[in-house]
Amino acid sequence: MIKQFVKSLPTSDFVKINLDTQYYTKNEVDALINYAVAQAREIDEASMAKHNRDATVISMILGFTTLALFVDGLLRMLGIIPPFMHLDVNILEKVVNRVEVDLAPILQKIAGR
Repeated sequence: MIKQFVKSLPTSDFVKINLDTQYYTKNEVDALINYAVAQAREIDEASMAKHNRDATVISMILGFTTLALFVDGLLRMLGIIPPFMHLDVNILEKVVNRVEVDLAPILQKIAGR
C-alpha cells in the first residue's frame, strides 16, 4: 500500500528515482545535491532582486517625503507659504527687525565718517 502511494507522488523531471532499490548511487546523490544547490541559488537571486527593488522604492518614497517636508518648512519660514494652523514660523520679519535695530546705527556711523 505504501509503495503504491509513493509511486503515485510526483517526482522531479531532473532525476528519475528507482523506488524498487534500497539505496542511491553516488552519481544520483551528486545529481540531487547539484540540483538542490542550483534551485537554492535561483531562489536566493530572485529574493535578493525583489528585496533590492522593494528597498529602492521605499527609499525613494521616504526621500521624496523628507525633501517635500523640508521644502515646505523652509518656505513657511521665509513667509512664502502662509502659516499652518496659526503656527507662525516666519523668521523673515524678525531678521529684518534685528537688522534695522542692530545694524542700522552701525551702518549710519560708518557712513557718517
